[in-house]
Amino acid sequence: MRFEHLIQINDSRLPMAALTRAQVWRGLMQRAEDPVPFLLGLDGCRIEARRDEGDATVLERTLDFGAFQVEDRVRLEPESRLVQEAPATDKWPASRLTITIEEPQADALFVRFVYESLDTTESTELDATTRALREEAYKSSDLDTVRRIRTLAEQGKLG
Repeated sequence: MRFEHLIQINDSRLPMAALTRAQVWRGLMQRAEDPVPFLLGLDGCRIEARRDEGDATVLERTLDFGAFQVEDRVRLEPESRLVQEAPATDKWPASRLTITIEEPQADALFVRFVYESLDTTESTELDATTRALREEAYKSSDLDTVRRIRTLAEQGKLG
């Protein structure tokens, strides 16, 4: 399964303060380092390792969902892209989430979310209803992430 969608960050037709690329990036960094306030159902997150790989920072995390845990790896490419990968377990399919900040012109900021299941059997077994429900859940979660980033920016917590 592959699902992709785009969220517009700045829109001059709406009465809200424009966010900078740096603010959006700092919000995404917060989501990577402390995802609990961003993700419904997540009880905790532990950063197991942090290292630099060239121009990127890599986090190895353990996400605690109460009944089970997921170990993942997040690659942070400054003010550009975040790639989160989780290997398959008996309770979690191998998956990748790529979040990219796009700026086709000055002050026209967008965030693209791409969800990919790396487990080919899971992708073919999803029926249309299950797939649609999963896609709506992704959209809702991502809109909540953008709202949270906007709130943090308004509170002066993102610079």
